[in-house]
Amino acid sequence: MDSASSTLEPVFTYVAHSISTVEQAFYRLPGSAIIERYVRSSHQNDPGRTLLEVILIILVIRTLMQSRTRADRNGKNFIEFSEKEIDELVDEWTPEPLTQPLTPAEEAELSAVSIVAGPNGPKPKLVNTGKTAYNLASLNFTGLAGNEHIKQKAIETLRKYGVGSCGPAGFYGTVDVHLELERDIADFLGTEEAILYSQGFSTISSVIPAFCKRGDIIVADRGVTLAIQKGIQISRSTVRWFDHNDLRSLEEVLQSVEKERKKKRAPLTRRFIVTEGIFERDGAMTDLPKLIELKTKYKYRLILDETFSFGSVGRTGRGLTELYNVPAEKVDMLIGSVAIGLCAGGGFCAGSKNVVEHQRINGPAFVFSASMPPLLAVSGSEGINVLRSSPSILASLQENIHAAHAILDRVDCITIPSHSISPIIHIYIRAPSNTLHPSTAAVSTKPSNPVSPLPRDAPQWDIEGEEKLLQEVVEEALAQGVMITKAKRLRGGMEISEARPSIRLAMTSALTKKETEKAVNVVKAALVKVLSKRR
Repeated sequence: MDSASSTLEPVFTYVAHSISTVEQAFYRLPGSAIIERYVRSSHQNDPGRTLLEVILIILVIRTLMQSRTRADRNGKNFIEFSEKEIDELVDEWTPEPLTQPLTPAEEAELSAVSIVAGPNGPKPKLVNTGKTAYNLASLNFTGLAGNEHIKQKAIETLRKYGVGSCGPAGFYGTVDVHLELERDIADFLGTEEAILYSQGFSTISSVIPAFCKRGDIIVADRGVTLAIQKGIQISRSTVRWFDHNDLRSLEEVLQSVEKERKKKRAPLTRRFIVTEGIFERDGAMTDLPKLIELKTKYKYRLILDETFSFGSVGRTGRGLTELYNVPAEKVDMLIGSVAIGLCAGGGFCAGSKNVVEHQRINGPAFVFSASMPPLLAVSGSEGINVLRSSPSILASLQENIHAAHAILDRVDCITIPSHSISPIIHIYIRAPSNTLHPSTAAVSTKPSNPVSPLPRDAPQWDIEGEEKLLQEVVEEALAQGVMITKAKRLRGGMEISEARPSIRLAMTSALTKKETEKAVNVVKAALVKVLSKRR
């Protein structure tokens, strides 16, 4: 036994000396004391974690020691084909389609889409007939899309800047006209600052996750558009839903959130109300003063999407804040569309300086997307100048909207959920009198479950049947020289709830009142002709 110990003693001495040398070399490294404290604390709190980290370190060292570039020189893992075999394999290969093939109904709908010759304005020329048609399909509310002054300014900007740098705004994509448009929007709305996004759809879906994180609370309307739905999903926040455009339901949900927090003794967290000014799904309009009252009372931040109300509502197109005479600073994040409201491109978020600067480093669509072309920024600024100097444009738009409602409200076979001043008018098919309409069925008095995006006793619609009838109306109106469209939806569960099929009329001030009445009367006749077949 003594002889064995004496034989191994030099080995133990060498190992001890080596460990001592490594330890001394380790402690001479900068930051070694911090690493030592971390290892001691980690091992003391969780010894299993130390073992796991050692295993991972060994695997990393083993991976680094292996040669990744060493080729298999003998080629045992490869099959050598002749040129003839390669050609045969290529001929036999059939690529999978990128998308699902169109259904017969989709093919028929696509073939019925009209082709426009030349610019798409309020009265475009159709290729198949060679005649002009009244355009109630394009979102050209104030006629800025056909403004010659804006067109010339855009051409001048194109010649000066080109089409843009194709770089992100925070890197090398921003030029002076982008900053000028941000200042113009902030001054126009009466906010401290504004930030531009290059895509309208990604604006709200980027603003929401920039502020709302896991653990935060979002209280959202059940009828919000797809872009807001995506933003809420990306945020991974706790979501509570209130009934569509029902502020009494909103207050009940706000109260339930506070009761739940007190019951769980949870700490206060950031809380947001997310809704739209004018809803894309049905054209309904929110009561902004009541909304401000609730968000102030329950201490929430308000994210308001004015995509369809900015540039179309209010005396000069400033949106709901101008319509209701509410200071814009009372809305924490005010989102609008430069593409729709100003007929240019992109979107914006207006608010305080802190709100805007936070997005410049935390807004995904701002940080990672290329800036909009400078010509679109100039078009947006010129559009604001037109709205400032010509409030009669908004008066003409509202006159045309009222004229359309006066005609459509007398049609028995349809219902219109849109607000009387909304520039988009949705048309639903009224259910036959001999069937029980979902809205007239017995409705539970119990409130909806705020955790579910679906309301209690959600109505069920014959989506396929209504889509088919509405498409017939669209084609009949087009045959009579009026372009209208169905509201486009993503079916098959891609949205949190199935929106009811509808025809969406986009009113414009570029048509006179007489032309608007003529076009809407054509739509009325098409509705009566097609829907009367059901009886």
